[in-house]
Amino acid sequence: MKKFDQKYLVVVSGPSGCGKDTVVMELMHRRPDIELAVSMTSRPKRDYEIEGSHYYFVSREEFEHRISEGEMVEYTEYAGNYYGTPKKEIEEKLVNRQTVVLVIEFNGAKKIKELYPGSLLVFIVPPSIEELERRLRLRDTEENWEVEKRLEIAEEELKHLADYDFVIENVKFRECAKKLEDTIDFWQNKKEEKHDNT
Repeated sequence: MKKFDQKYLVVVSGPSGCGKDTVVMELMHRRPDIELAVSMTSRPKRDYEIEGSHYYFVSREEFEHRISEGEMVEYTEYAGNYYGTPKKEIEEKLVNRQTVVLVIEFNGAKKIKELYPGSLLVFIVPPSIEELERRLRLRDTEENWEVEKRLEIAEEELKHLADYDFVIENVKFRECAKKLEDTIDFWQNKKEEKHDNT
């Protein structure tokens, strides 16, 4: 594998319902040069999903084989299915000095920072827990107990803000996407200056 610059790797995390996926989609609309890393999963493909766009779909056995071969940058198991990021998916893009965004949860973000210390970690926060609850209930896709569980997880995630390089509040998603874009540019320029001065 050729050398690549870690500053082009951007991790975005945030509690379920904070709007991080919408913010990242808006960012990519603003900046077509930014690519979203496609995750891999062992769960069955849904009818509307496209292989290589929503996820790479593999069997549980195949996923476990990739783990044992060290091919996954990070992974987690949720509801009996594996989800993770193939190393190849991000490193091939980084070689070409392409900014790659991963939308993953805290444990995955922590793992990425260990493997790629020069990467940028951004946490998207809602204006308040009350607003987060309102957004989750507005989605109307979960039972009451699922919303409560997501709020519990969110409160736990918010304890780890100090592990992130930047925290951005999502009040209006377009403004949040602009702040995320500015943060990425700032980070990459800062790293460039540091490199030039050494």
